[in-house]
Amino acid sequence: MTTSPQPRSVLVPDPAVDHIAGPASAAVTVVEFGDFECPSCRQAHPAVQFMLQHFGERVRFVFRHFPLREVHAHAELAAEAAEAAGAQGRFWPYADLLFNHQNQLDARHLSGYAAQLGLDMPRFENELKDGVYRQRVQEQIEIGNRLHVRATPTFYVNEHFTDVSFGLQQLRDTIQRLLDGPQAG
Repeated sequence: MTTSPQPRSVLVPDPAVDHIAGPASAAVTVVEFGDFECPSCRQAHPAVQFMLQHFGERVRFVFRHFPLREVHAHAELAAEAAEAAGAQGRFWPYADLLFNHQNQLDARHLSGYAAQLGLDMPRFENELKDGVYRQRVQEQIEIGNRLHVRATPTFYVNEHFTDVSFGLQQLRDTIQRLLDGPQAG
């Protein structure tokens, strides 16, 4: 009798489609479901960057799109633009620009950020116009929906939801506890 393999958790990073910072060997993996037009995500962004620097190679970070289309009119297009930048190896610097210019996420500005990073502009603009990355963004939204993500940012640490509704200290403490040893995790 053969047994079928266990299905992979939807929270396991996939290098083929996910944007990952940090090594696969890291002891802790943080997955964020975020929205480039979300003020709370913008506030969390520098704190997350600081934590990643603080914990170094011991933490791997994954960003997934969860644009709140009902309240953020430009978030979905910004997610697709970030994917187009990612296809040219510039996801992280493009994401930084989106968070830093959150009130300017219309198509004209999205192209301007791509030009600022020196991207292949005909490729970027064609991929955005043709919706090349729309399905990838939709798939990440669907994963978030299956996990009952309702707000952004939403964080999972080693596949467990971590509530940051009262601030990011809980995220930092959870990471530290997991790094300190298995008895605490």
